[in-house]
Amino acid sequence: MEVPDEDVPAEGSEVQDTNVSVKESIKVQSLVAEIGVKMGYHVWVPRNDKQQVMSQMSSDLHKRFLDLLPLNYNDATLKPVEQIDVLWLNGRAIARAFEIEHTTAIYSGLLRMADLLALQPNMNIRSHIVAPEERREQVLREIKRPVFSLLESGPLYQQCTYLSYEPITDLAKNPNLTHMNDSIIGTIEESTEV
Repeated sequence: MEVPDEDVPAEGSEVQDTNVSVKESIKVQSLVAEIGVKMGYHVWVPRNDKQQVMSQMSSDLHKRFLDLLPLNYNDATLKPVEQIDVLWLNGRAIARAFEIEHTTAIYSGLLRMADLLALQPNMNIRSHIVAPEERREQVLREIKRPVFSLLESGPLYQQCTYLSYEPITDLAKNPNLTHMNDSIIGTIEESTEV
């Protein structure tokens, strides 16, 4: 089994926009990580992103970032899990998984979520594709692709939702995050209709 490490740019994205897009993607990835930390979760971000993500937030939050995932998975499972943009962990359990899809192909994030659920079908985690509003329809359409409906744990669209940047940004500004739990995500996520 082989899991690609690199995302490919979305069709139509221009090379000159890459630096701006990367910065926006890292900014949103940092907000998602910061929300998780403030809610009391340990946070995982891929090793390649970790320094950039942590540089976007207060250093007192850095202690909640994990250097190693505390999961007892085989290498085939662990490799795609480590590439997911943000994981919130409660102890040794993944509470939520987030893929930020600013300009990369939406299916790359969906494939990671499908890999996670296919390789560990008994996992009960919520997964989310976080993307700009202009990509909303594409996310909701692609999440219903037939290949994602064949998972042992059920169709991906029942386990993975869409989150827009704006509510993530608003939530990150909430001064009461330390008194909230992850169920607040249910008020800003959008599920697809079949």
